[in-house]
Amino acid sequence: MSECTCGGHANDIRVDALIPMIGVVTDIRTETPDVKTFRVVGRDGKKLFEHMPGQCAMVSVLGVGEAMFSITSSPTNKEYQEFSIKRCGTLTDYLHGMNVGDEITVRGPYGNAFPVETALKKQNLLFIAGGIGLAPLRSVINYVLDNRDNYGTVDILYGSRSADDLVQLKEIQEVWMKTPGVNVYLTIDREQEGWDGHVGFVPSYLKEIGFDTNKTVLVCGPPIMIKFVLAGLMELGFNKTQVYTTLELRMKCGIGKCGRCNIGSKYVCKDGPVFRCDEIDELPPEY
Repeated sequence: MSECTCGGHANDIRVDALIPMIGVVTDIRTETPDVKTFRVVGRDGKKLFEHMPGQCAMVSVLGVGEAMFSITSSPTNKEYQEFSIKRCGTLTDYLHGMNVGDEITVRGPYGNAFPVETALKKQNLLFIAGGIGLAPLRSVINYVLDNRDNYGTVDILYGSRSADDLVQLKEIQEVWMKTPGVNVYLTIDREQEGWDGHVGFVPSYLKEIGFDTNKTVLVCGPPIMIKFVLAGLMELGFNKTQVYTTLELRMKCGIGKCGRCNIGSKYVCKDGPVFRCDEIDELPPEY
């Protein structure tokens, strides 16, 4: 795997990361009733740029709008990039109506990455996701699986409102569940006909499983889920220095100019979006 030359800090962003690149949508997968995954390449059929797990990109449609999205494909994939996008507004409505062959513009990558080559290396990893929160973690999970010898055991706890709302379910069942050393725990919020798996909220299932504390944790999901997951981890004996999360939903311009992601002394786009949870404790409560 070639080294990433994208940089990890907004102050070090390459000049060409600020210039929109034309991307061609080559595949669209319907994941859930309101989430689609878009596969994108350049007009030359090649990957638009290199990135690392946890970084984001600005996706835009001329005359419609632009927004920051996590890059959900792993950087070990050298052919294309993917974005799993939830339908929730004007731009996402437009994107969900697109067809294969349509064009968008993409610029990036922005923000820092999960420390896959430093703090996470050789560690046992626990991924905890809720709903569309699996999207930014998918890049990390697949990076770890593609570099399996560099990491310890992998546990993935993922939940959503219903079985129909589980994102990337085919990949989870056909790849992740079949990889040695990987344990996958799925749950949905309420009973559903045809579902014979676990039923219950992610924080409750976390405590029910009772993971050993010899793991580094990566968590992403709705803020209320993260709040109770952190409380559950503390009850199990984890320390916040063992837990990483991403605040990419707060990113706006991506380069530290608009100020809309400012929290206390931090700018999510310059200092994040990936933070260790003890670092977040130092921020004002509005995060």
